[in-house]
Amino acid sequence: MSMSGNRKIAFEIVYSLESQNVKYEDYKENVDMFFEEKEVHGKSTSKFIKDIVYGTKRHGKQIKKQIEDCLSEKWSYDRVSKINIAILEIAIFEMLYLKTPYKVAINEAVELAKAYGDAKAPAFVNGVLASIVKKNNLDEGESKN
Repeated sequence: MSMSGNRKIAFEIVYSLESQNVKYEDYKENVDMFFEEKEVHGKSTSKFIKDIVYGTKRHGKQIKKQIEDCLSEKWSYDRVSKINIAILEIAIFEMLYLKTPYKVAINEAVELAKAYGDAKAPAFVNGVLASIVKKNNLDEGESKN
């Protein structure tokens, strides 16, 4: 499976778990069921997806703060759709913790926003992530975190 396909599955899991308010201690059971349903195989594929799913939850407070700090005064975190939040969480986690080059993370996030969000989602996601890159002084190939 491609990296984009892996991110799509990670997004679907993150969005599903957050939408259902699944407790962290119940993640393993839910992730395992999702892997079975989507027929996810391979150690590297499942590790990458699990790293994102568990990492976004583990670093949730820091990631939420990153998002909040980049929203305009007209927007509050609670006004942002759950779809956009899940997309942003994954991209921010990848940039700051997995050291994914920001151009890759932003491009993948915008593609997810096009596929799952409303018409304004790609521009919104791109704008927030661009602000996070600037705020964190990220280089093209690495994270400063």
